[in-house]
Amino acid sequence: MNFKVDPSVWLKEMFLNTGLSYNMSGFLSTVVLLLSIALLAWISNIIIKTIILQVVTQIVKKSKNQWDDVFLEQKVFTRLSHFAPAFVIWFLAAWAIKQYPVFLLIVHNLTYIYMLCVGMIVMISFIESWHIIYQTLPIAKHRNIKGYVQLIKVLVVIVTILVIISVVFKKEVSTLVAGIGVMASVLILVFKDTLVAVISSIQLSSNKMLKVGDWITIPKREVDGIVTDINLSTVKILNFDKTTVTLPTFVLVQDSFQNWSSMEEAGARRIKRPIYIDIKSIRFVDNDLKKKLSVIPEIKDYIDNYGKRVSRQETMEDEPPFFRYDTLTNLGLFRYYGDTWLKNHPDGAKGQVAILRNRVQTENGLPLEVVIFSKDTGLEGYERLQNEVFEHFYAIMGEFDLKVFQRPSESGTA
Repeated sequence: MNFKVDPSVWLKEMFLNTGLSYNMSGFLSTVVLLLSIALLAWISNIIIKTIILQVVTQIVKKSKNQWDDVFLEQKVFTRLSHFAPAFVIWFLAAWAIKQYPVFLLIVHNLTYIYMLCVGMIVMISFIESWHIIYQTLPIAKHRNIKGYVQLIKVLVVIVTILVIISVVFKKEVSTLVAGIGVMASVLILVFKDTLVAVISSIQLSSNKMLKVGDWITIPKREVDGIVTDINLSTVKILNFDKTTVTLPTFVLVQDSFQNWSSMEEAGARRIKRPIYIDIKSIRFVDNDLKKKLSVIPEIKDYIDNYGKRVSRQETMEDEPPFFRYDTLTNLGLFRYYGDTWLKNHPDGAKGQVAILRNRVQTENGLPLEVVIFSKDTGLEGYERLQNEVFEHFYAIMGEFDLKVFQRPSESGTA
């Protein structure tokens, strides 16, 4: 009897000495050895995990780098401790139950599969940690890589499954991959939507079409809100009415959508809307209107200098007033006033277009389009400026003897 040489024989003899049968003694000796190995594996896991938590945590706390904190929070280090029991079982089993080669092979295979699963979990935690670190970098604001990260995770899982299958069925991984290649057409048919979603997610990211935090609108799908999440297959948008819309990624690749992020980055949001002028109210500026509007210094200077810009003024002195090139219209004077007023508005974005312009006449009158950029791109500031601009123009137009076109009511009054 020699414990150092063969513990299974020693245990079997001990059980035989108690009067148990040979078969029962062999079974009990194997069970005791396996339980002992399991106990040692469990203890090793606790010891290694404690060491990692104590030592690594202290090192991370003393480190000024924030990246190691992420690895600690994602349990990358503590999950490595699960390799300890696997190594204990692997080596002790080869020593303790070497007399049972078939059983030893099963234990080794199960231990190997367990280590593969632990390695997969550690790898996924490692990838997720780097993703979290990436999100803290400035480049993450312009390029979302969540789709790539999820794709890498899927590949890690697939490779792990292939290796596990090769261990169980004793097949080479290359053989399994070749078999999958033969089944590729079937897999593509079954997982068509998933594959399209994966490709679409990569397109969205690689082409910088979309990122978390972008404001997008898709009118036909009733989408108008902020992107809150982009994953491998879907994009989640929080609408401004506080409803949530989830769309497949391929929808955003196949259909057109409006992304307002460039507007927000530029710090200017355009206001463009027409005022419909009653054509009958457009006329030449007479002396009375000039006198009334000349109280505004800019208008007075414009009236005085208008004729000087016309090259034919001197040759047309004897022509009727309506035929002369230096004759102003009330609409032209209003446009100059509006341009000046818009350019000097404190809430307008500096360096951007601010103008009133005539558009093509319609049955509703002459559209006088107002274009100005608001420096406040938020909804409240934008709408406040838009309301102020049009309310002011509607109120001041009467001073220029202009009227807004309005359809007559059924009673016949305008």
